[in-house]
Amino acid sequence: MRRRIWNRITQEFGLWSVAAPPGILVLVLVILIRMLGGMQSLEWMFLDTMLRLRPPEKPDERVVIVGIDEKDIEWVKQYPVPDGKIAELLTKLETYKPLEIGLDIFKNVPVEPGGKQLAKVWQKNTNIISIEKILRPAEISPPRSLPPEQIGFVDLFNDADTKNRRYLLYTTNPKNEKEDKYSLALQLVTRYFKSKKIDLETGKNDPNTIMIQGTELPRITDNFGGYVDINHGDGGLSILMNFRNNYQPFHVVSLRDILNDKNKSIYAKLLRDRIVLVGNRNLSVGDIFYTSALPTLELKGQIYGVDYHAHVISQILSSVIDGRPMLHSWEDMGEYIWIVIWGFLPIIIGRLTQSVWRNLFSVCLAGVCLFSYGYVMLWLWGLWIPVAPSLIILAVNGVGLSAFAFYQHDKFLRSQINERQNTIQHTFTVIHNGPLQTLAYGLKHMRAKDVPYEQLLGQFEKLDREIREIGEFLKLETLTKEESLRLGSGLILELNRPLHDLLYEVYSSTLDRHDFEYFKTLKVKIRNFDPIDDKYLSMERKREICLFLEEALCNIGKHAQGVKRVQATGVYGANQYKLCVKDNGSGIQSKLENKGTKHSKLLARQLKGEFRRESLSPRGTICELSWKPTKEV
Repeated sequence: MRRRIWNRITQEFGLWSVAAPPGILVLVLVILIRMLGGMQSLEWMFLDTMLRLRPPEKPDERVVIVGIDEKDIEWVKQYPVPDGKIAELLTKLETYKPLEIGLDIFKNVPVEPGGKQLAKVWQKNTNIISIEKILRPAEISPPRSLPPEQIGFVDLFNDADTKNRRYLLYTTNPKNEKEDKYSLALQLVTRYFKSKKIDLETGKNDPNTIMIQGTELPRITDNFGGYVDINHGDGGLSILMNFRNNYQPFHVVSLRDILNDKNKSIYAKLLRDRIVLVGNRNLSVGDIFYTSALPTLELKGQIYGVDYHAHVISQILSSVIDGRPMLHSWEDMGEYIWIVIWGFLPIIIGRLTQSVWRNLFSVCLAGVCLFSYGYVMLWLWGLWIPVAPSLIILAVNGVGLSAFAFYQHDKFLRSQINERQNTIQHTFTVIHNGPLQTLAYGLKHMRAKDVPYEQLLGQFEKLDREIREIGEFLKLETLTKEESLRLGSGLILELNRPLHDLLYEVYSSTLDRHDFEYFKTLKVKIRNFDPIDDKYLSMERKREICLFLEEALCNIGKHAQGVKRVQATGVYGANQYKLCVKDNGSGIQSKLENKGTKHSKLLARQLKGEFRRESLSPRGTICELSWKPTKEV
């Protein structure tokens, strides 16, 4: 009896020693990828999805938006809206006795007529907060006539996928380290609570955050939730956005309705003792940010800047007053313990089920439970737990490795071992031929000390990129390769958008890059892209056209010495579309055709059009691609 028990223990130990290592390897690999930031985009996607799936919430009556839309601009017959109209608007709003007014429109330069009139309104009404931008490279000064307590900054951070999920409440003044700067939302929230005789205090559990009436605002640290080594402002306090889930979360009124005294009785009740935000809600200004966390937006995947600030104010007020949770996360240790638990779960499931179909059912059920648990934790308690890495481990271990290994071992040990080895062979090949080779090279020369530091650093940066690419390989991508384009700047474009919109994005994103020295000498930037009917263009052709524009602009940044002017245009006429990039740099220095020129000529043939690249007199270069958009290509 004792011998039988011992044999059973030995057999079970042997079974685990053979079947468990692949699952543990996947677990370690996923943890390594996550620690290096390779899981960030996937975790952000799951966060946005769960936020978007929450039940609708009631509108927040405490925040009202006065949005200046296209019809307001037509009504005023001037753009930007002159200071006189803004002064008149603020004066009208004051008659309804709001608690505070936030003017989310830059007023560093007067827009006449009415500059003096607006300055008087500011001086008379100290409950009006104006804005500035303080972070480089896009600083914008506030109105000179306002004191610091009537100014809030509106700088926002983009994540690597271009989405906006964070809000900087305060930070150190970049121009004066002894001074703190406060955001528009924090200025308005502070004044709101002071009117209720509630002061902002230093946090007890976290002395680096703010506490209001016993509620601490969860601060985003370097490694917060799915974030890894993020920039959250020098000495600043950032919070994670918990958008109010509603098609119209706030009451929105127009400038013309206020100035025309339309619905005065309604506005008297709507605006009294409220926080009122005045800002642009039109496409002309470009005050638009990207988010996937809201289910239905006026602009698909985008949100107006004034609405973004309103969501921040609402989430702080709702947290302190209504008990609505702010978004927070576990400490690093808690997150990795959670991931390890889910890493071993599919191995245990595979051993217990002893059947492929039962294992698949159990793993799918466990995946549904994992997502549901993460969703409920986020919805009810605001806790962001690591769902994405746990799901990847569950899928890979449960379906691909552990279950199959256990099942085949009980059937036929040798075939099981072969099957397991075949399953993980590709993974080992990718790791061996990529990151391990780069790592070996770096370690070799680190020990020998025979290469410059910068070259060695480059190797480890390459290692970082390769590991991240493995993480991308494991992702469940939301867009296929044919539907998206990743630019060298890191911006990801959805190719189902109109071509002229894509060209604008490529132009703006490329010229904003800092890794091309000759972009720094540019003084004049001209761009205009005519709309065209691109229904005859495939996704691949749109991708190639965008890459052509990016390549032409990058060549200017790399080679156009002395360039001061760049002009990018897309002109449609005579049944032909001409996409042209001109500069006044040093011109073409070599007659040899590079890879980019050969690719452009190939693209022209595919479009059944023409391509030319030549020097201009007295200096400069022109790069032009033309085709007939009515032909199916």
